[in-house]
Amino acid sequence: MGLFGGASSKQIDEFAKQLARELAAACPLSKEQPGRPQATPKQLWSALEAVCGKALEFRKEHKLGIYKKARLGNTFRWELTEMGYDKAFAEDATQRLIVRIARK
Repeated sequence: MGLFGGASSKQIDEFAKQLARELAAACPLSKEQPGRPQATPKQLWSALEAVCGKALEFRKEHKLGIYKKARLGNTFRWELTEMGYDKAFAEDATQRLIVRIARK
């Protein structure tokens, strides 16, 4: 049924944090708009696509179940928030990530 995946919770958390750091490196925080990335829409889209692509590869390797996908998304969102991104951006990026890895 696919409820539980083969990756440990620690692996999921580390991977999600790595994805958030990669997104932050590609789209650093803006000095003019606190909490928002300093990137053009094209740069942002490209960075999100790269992050989603890596998440899809991870999903294939570890056969993530529903709970592991949720954990990945939550950790990713909280890491972005802790880095200083505002809640709306973190939730939008997380939603895009989760939708991509949830597709079959």
